[in-house]
Amino acid sequence: MPGRKTLPPFDCLSAMRALGEPTRLRLVRQLIAGAKPVTELCETLHVTPYNVSKHLRVLKEAGLVEVEKQGQQRIYSLAAAFREKLSRNSNTLDLGCCQFHFDKLPE
Repeated sequence: MPGRKTLPPFDCLSAMRALGEPTRLRLVRQLIAGAKPVTELCETLHVTPYNVSKHLRVLKEAGLVEVEKQGQQRIYSLAAAFREKLSRNSNTLDLGCCQFHFDKLPE
C-alpha cells in the first residue's frame, strides 16, 4: 500500500552490542516510559549532555531509538521495530536468543 511504512529489520546483534553498556540500558529504561528530550534524560540520570548524546547516538545507530527535532530540542523515543520486541508491559525485551528484564536491572 502506498503511504504505509514498513519497519526496517531488527538486528539482534546490534541491539545486544548497544545494550551492553549500563548507561545505555538506563537510557532505554527511561525511554520505555515515553519520548524525552536530552535535557530531561541528563537530569534524570545525572549524566552530562555530552555522554547522553554519545550513548543516544550508539542506540540510534543500532536502530533502537529515533529522534525528532522540535525547535532547538531533540526528542528521543524508542524505535518502532524495537518497541515491537518489548513485552506488553514494556519491561522485558525478548530478542529470541536472550531477554532483558528492564525492571530487574540495577539502577
